[in-house]
Amino acid sequence: MLTELLQGADAGGFVIIQDSIRCSGRHLLKSFINAALNREEAVHVLGFEVDEEELKDGLKGSAIDRVHFHNAYTDPLGWTDHPAFTVHQFCLEELTHLVKQSSHSRPATLVIDSLSWILRHHSPIVVCKTLHQLRKGGAVRAIIALLHADMHQKGTEGSVCHLATSVITIAPGMNGDQAVAKITKRSKSGKVMQDEEIFNINKDFTVTVQSKLGPKNTPTEEKELDPTANLTFNLRLSDTERKAKEKLALPFVFSKEKKTALLHSGPGSGRILYEPDSNDDYDQEDPDDDLDV
Repeated sequence: MLTELLQGADAGGFVIIQDSIRCSGRHLLKSFINAALNREEAVHVLGFEVDEEELKDGLKGSAIDRVHFHNAYTDPLGWTDHPAFTVHQFCLEELTHLVKQSSHSRPATLVIDSLSWILRHHSPIVVCKTLHQLRKGGAVRAIIALLHADMHQKGTEGSVCHLATSVITIAPGMNGDQAVAKITKRSKSGKVMQDEEIFNINKDFTVTVQSKLGPKNTPTEEKELDPTANLTFNLRLSDTERKAKEKLALPFVFSKEKKTALLHSGPGSGRILYEPDSNDDYDQEDPDDDLDV
């Protein structure tokens, strides 16, 4: 599944590479940049954590000219007079303008390095809204973002990952040059696919999948525990007892015949007859007049 994502199978999607202090995901991020360049796409990078030289290190060939680095590393908060790009420019209008500046005719890929930096200065609601509008606007072919999972609360991380079409969680592998990718992909129909692969990244930033661990096996049918298994008395009914129970007429359950007898009085049924006495103190206008209130 990782190879399919690198080849552009998630066109129009939003891919999150989720790493931690135990295993960095920046090399995989550069693999996605390299794959987009091989597809002859323009790549716009919002660089908050590394400078342009470090980001482009290892990316070779004339295709590197299609990488447009928007420098938010030097002055991310706009403290100088002429900042190149700041975190405050992370909005639909500014990002659409940046992407459309390139003369490349095909839709570009937007790379965010990293989304954690933006989440430190914008609320998750604002970030999710901007990313959603950017995807629907058609200015970018795909969005690839790096997210440091151990920097955020579960609620923040979950909100952003829920918006993504694919989430790749990176963990260290058994060997130093290997890593484990736990992939969750959501299709347009709402189907969720999960996979787990061991991979390594080559010097040219191509990815080699060593083995597929596959999705974790979760039993579809769990054996139900019997709460009556170890009791000293029997709670179960035999067939004879069950039939006797079903035939038992309960006192508060009225049969059809009993309801008919109660609702429709027959011959000989009792009635209450009352004739008002002349001494009865009853006022039609005020029936409660005799009450001492």
